[in-house]
Amino acid sequence: MENYKTLEIVQRNAESSVFHLNLNRPSFRNALSLDFFSEFPQALASLDQNTNVSVIVLGGNGAHFCSGIDLKTLESISEGSQSSDRGRAGERLRRFIKFLQDAITAVERCRKPVIAGIHGACIGAGVDLVTACDVRFCTEDAFFSVKEVDLAITADVGTLQRLPSIVGYGNAIELALTGRRFSGSEAKSLGLVSRVFASKEAMDEGVRLVAEGIAAKSPLAVTGTKAVLLRCRDLTVDQGLDYVATWNSGMLFSDDLAEAIAAQIQKRKPVFAKL
Repeated sequence: MENYKTLEIVQRNAESSVFHLNLNRPSFRNALSLDFFSEFPQALASLDQNTNVSVIVLGGNGAHFCSGIDLKTLESISEGSQSSDRGRAGERLRRFIKFLQDAITAVERCRKPVIAGIHGACIGAGVDLVTACDVRFCTEDAFFSVKEVDLAITADVGTLQRLPSIVGYGNAIELALTGRRFSGSEAKSLGLVSRVFASKEAMDEGVRLVAEGIAAKSPLAVTGTKAVLLRCRDLTVDQGLDYVATWNSGMLFSDDLAEAIAAQIQKRKPVFAKL
């Protein structure tokens, strides 16, 4: 396993293909530093290419999932964009924002499903991060805020683009304009999370069961399902149907299909090759 300044990769069970990717700056409430935006896509790419990994669980070490972007990162953005030429300063800032965006979008580029387990604070860039994840769970004590408006910032790393399709436009714009804090139970009612757990321990076990269940399925079917859902998000129904028809014309007939059918007939659990 590689060592990172801001992240920790853990395989809790040597027999499991579920790996944990944890934000690892607990003394800073897992605020996202500049190092994070370089390390996070590297870590995800490493896990994505590791054939022993089927599912990735994203969490946070310490009392909180993520308190947002580190204020020092904002200071460095301001300092780095200073120039006597407004056009060049703007172009430099645009490239830097695209760099930050790319780190969050790495979750979607990852073929493997990424499940977010959220406890404590999930604020600002933390919301950017979890809205890019495939599945989200939280604890009862979790709280959320699309905080950027309170820092005089238009959120620009993914929340405004992804949140409306998750919770609906009306809910998304209200949360983004007010920056108000909302609870785990409200996040569930909005559809931001799939389930709320009484404690972090209960959430960890619940997430483990879901992740292990997904990991036991055909990796071709799992990665294909993620890829098609993400692609169809921006397509009409007809375009999406055409896309999945093309996808399955290349992926449908596989050893995984034969094994799944045989397992059903023989009333046993299927065993699939690594991907």
